[in-house]
Amino acid sequence: MADTTIDKARSLLTPPVRRASPWAALAAATLAAAAAVMMAGVMVLGPGVRFEEPPLVQPTFPNG
Repeated sequence: MADTTIDKARSLLTPPVRRASPWAALAAATLAAAAAVMMAGVMVLGPGVRFEEPPLVQPTFPNG
């Protein structure tokens, strides 16, 4: 009798088995694809490319 209650208690204490979600794999693949596209953009533009912002106020006189 004691063996059955111990076995039942052990079966209740074991964690349930979780299966892998296909959505997690899809999200990981999407993240990897986005990172690859961004890295390719950095390689195409290169380290010397700068995007200069125009000055906020244009001078009204030609000599500044």
